[in-house]
Amino acid sequence: MADILLIEDDAAIRTALSRGLRELGHAVSSSPTALDGLRLAVQDRPDLIVLDLGLPDLDGVELLRMLRAVSKVPVIVATARDGDAEMVPVLDAGADDYVVKPYSAAQLDARVRAVLRRSGESVPEPLAVGTLRVDPRARTATLDGAALDLTPREFDVLHYLAARPGEVVTKRELLTEVWQLPYGGADKTVDVHLSWLRRKLGETAAEPRYLHTVRGVGVKLVEPS
Repeated sequence: MADILLIEDDAAIRTALSRGLRELGHAVSSSPTALDGLRLAVQDRPDLIVLDLGLPDLDGVELLRMLRAVSKVPVIVATARDGDAEMVPVLDAGADDYVVKPYSAAQLDARVRAVLRRSGESVPEPLAVGTLRVDPRARTATLDGAALDLTPREFDVLHYLAARPGEVVTKRELLTEVWQLPYGGADKTVDVHLSWLRRKLGETAAEPRYLHTVRGVGVKLVEPS
């Protein structure tokens, strides 16, 4: 099942769809506005977005273009507009599929599964490195069975490293893949987040257990010896 972000301004539709999709096994977050939806998309990195076009603060097509500038996340557009003149620009803007209102959670679920199959995106399985467990679907992490209190960005960094155990990852790669800054950014930002992660993992740069710095190259996450 998938981690779905629902961007829909109609409270009744948002509530009903969220409930229906959760009953079908999906994890669902939602937003009633375009700009807050964009924030959640960048912050939480869902597996798929369901996007209503008629949003109060920004046209859905414009939001779709903004999403495509920073992410390849699959997007299903949900709309009452069903003519070619309306839908061709939506697909050209980067939508992977669309559903026409009214529709049920079961219909949307079928679209979600089809889009994820076509896009080659599968819901990632929980990761384990030593006694560290990272669950990308639930966006939770535990160490020795105890939950780690991570910010969304700290979780993204930890998940990215845990998916590549033993591999040295450069700061530039983290900025590109986690912060979505392909043209570079402040290395200090990465250093600060790694420092926070080390503190929460109960270690220091001088006495590392999981996070090891490779001087002049990057950082790697390994199982403690």
